[in-house]
Amino acid sequence: MSKKLMRLLVIGGLIMALALQLTGCGKATEVSSAQKPEAITIGFQDIPNDEIVAKVKGFYETELGVKVNFKKFDSGRDVNNAFASNSIDFGLLGTTPAAVGIANGLNYEVFWIHDVIGAAESLAVKNTANVNSVKDLKGKRIAVPFSSTAHYSLLNALKLEGLSLAEVKILDMQPPDILAAWQRGDIDAAYVWNPVLGKLLADGKVITDSGKLAEKGIVTADLGIVSKSFAQKYPDLVTKYIKVQQKAYELYKNNPDDAAAALAKGLNIEKAEALRQAKELIWLSAQEEISDKYFGSSAKKGNLANVLKATADFLVEQKAIEKAPAQDVFEQAINPKYIENALK
Repeated sequence: MSKKLMRLLVIGGLIMALALQLTGCGKATEVSSAQKPEAITIGFQDIPNDEIVAKVKGFYETELGVKVNFKKFDSGRDVNNAFASNSIDFGLLGTTPAAVGIANGLNYEVFWIHDVIGAAESLAVKNTANVNSVKDLKGKRIAVPFSSTAHYSLLNALKLEGLSLAEVKILDMQPPDILAAWQRGDIDAAYVWNPVLGKLLADGKVITDSGKLAEKGIVTADLGIVSKSFAQKYPDLVTKYIKVQQKAYELYKNNPDDAAAALAKGLNIEKAEALRQAKELIWLSAQEEISDKYFGSSAKKGNLANVLKATADFLVEQKAIEKAPAQDVFEQAINPKYIENALK
């Protein structure tokens, strides 16, 4: 064999080896790409918190690297129904519907706290209702979305003042319907959240709120939940989802004017009103979320599990649900590992 032919064969072999190596790399890339879904669906609510900021600013698409579909819900009960039908991957709902969902065995876990509810959820009364305190609600018509944090707060507010459910008329309405009923004069009071709450105050006033109730041990919050099967398949996306919330939190803390502009656009309200409403919520950093006060750690779960258990027990007492699971069920339903990973 001539040296020239030998050289050609060696070069050809090298080219073939390189081609095979590149093909292998291509296949590895395809596998990596296949580990992401083509799109995800996020169920959101009109609440002036990190989720709306992130949605308007486009943080989800940038951080997650997948197509994001948003689906709007009026209350946590609707979010539970969506998870029951497997129609969304991520959702936001309050501690009350979360307790209901966990009690009913819905296939999701809590991985984030979007906000702790303060004065952003309040019990408002019409100026013409002649009501100045919770005790004055006897015989009045009160609207509230059932199985919501507002519903839980309302029932507790009535109980604290010694009013029985037989002494008031509680009507199950979604926030848009509450506004319409208020404007028609069909109701005297409503326990609801912003932005509808802000509209009620044009001709009404607040007699108590979730911040005041929290001081008495009745804590409510808006939680981020994710399908367990989705989280098991795409854990990195859940961690990245938290990084999106961190980014929105940092924007709100460092540039509240910019965050308020995003909230105003997302909620279709004035910027000053958006900032006022945002300040009525308690925004938490990722580090605060994994304190004992909230999630705790993967090794030792925190107080959030206790809040969910206490909520479920209260709902059983009020005959809103049939039974509440044991404490360990709620501890298993909250998962701080994604926050821990996001902070690494």
